[in-house]
Amino acid sequence: MTEPRHLLIVEDDEAFARTLKRSFERRGYTVEVAHNPEAMEALLATFRPGYAVVDLKLGGASGLACVQTLRATDAAMRIVVLTGFASIATAVEAIKLGASYYLAKPSNTDDIEAAFDRAEGNAETPVDGRQSSIKTVEWEHIHQTLVETGFNISETARRLGMHRRTLARKLEKRQIR
Repeated sequence: MTEPRHLLIVEDDEAFARTLKRSFERRGYTVEVAHNPEAMEALLATFRPGYAVVDLKLGGASGLACVQTLRATDAAMRIVVLTGFASIATAVEAIKLGASYYLAKPSNTDDIEAAFDRAEGNAETPVDGRQSSIKTVEWEHIHQTLVETGFNISETARRLGMHRRTLARKLEKRQIR
């Protein structure tokens, strides 16, 4: 029999976290769930995961801080960041802070488990010559500013020179759950 695999899921959407937990338990993982950074830190006092799935946006908190804490706890931990707010800026930050992989929602257990197994990059990945649309460039700029402000919507709106409600509407339109 193989050694047990311990997984920590840090996800504020309780239904999604419950579904992921059951699915990974069926695959032989021992799973614990935290719905916010504080609960994650409390769990880390007694639970030592080798794997973690972290939602990028945890209510009012950033999952990037969780990635940093998890990496400091165990440098060998395989960390996958899941997000409904995918952007190049947040992907780069997540990887810099120690995430092993970054997946956009919706992602399933197969996608996450495959990401755990990918230890190396692939130099054969085709480089897409497609131009970014103005909407994509705008979205990435908004996300970069959100990361810089620690996901503070008021400060992000100020830096972007737009009304806070306008930014909130743009974020609601792009939200994927």
